[in-house]
Formats: sequence, structure tokens, C-alpha cells
Amino acid sequence: EAMMDIEVKSKPSQPHWYERYLQPCVAELLGSALFIFTGCLSALEDVEGTGRLQPALVHGLALASSIAIAADI
Repeated sequence: EAMMDIEVKSKPSQPHWYERYLQPCVAELLGSALFIFTGCLSALEDVEGTGRLQPALVHGLALASSIAIAADI
């Protein structure tokens, strides 16, 4: 009976200004920073014999993690 007394609040029709303007910009900034800095560091720390494989894998993993982190935004 106590569960029946809970009111369900509906979401506002318009998202908050933070969710609409600022949050996507911050997500883009952090995702791009992760992608660029890890890619550059992998090229600097290139181990002998890996050639182009190490920077390519690092860029792919950075892109995949950025998408997974910011997918809801």
C-alpha cells in the first residue's frame, strides 16, 4: 500500500541550459583531449618494431573509450 502513494514526476519538456549547451561542449573537449593526447604520447613512446601499429591501436582505443564515456551526451 505504501508503494501506491509515490508520485511520479514527469520530466520537463525542455532540457536545462546546462544539458543543452554546456554539457555537449565539455564532453567534446574532454573526448578530443583524450584522443589527441594519448595519440601523441603513443607516437612519442613508440617501441622499436611496432611501426604504425601502436599509434593506430592507441587512437582506436582512445576513440572507443571516448564514445563509451560520452555516449549518453
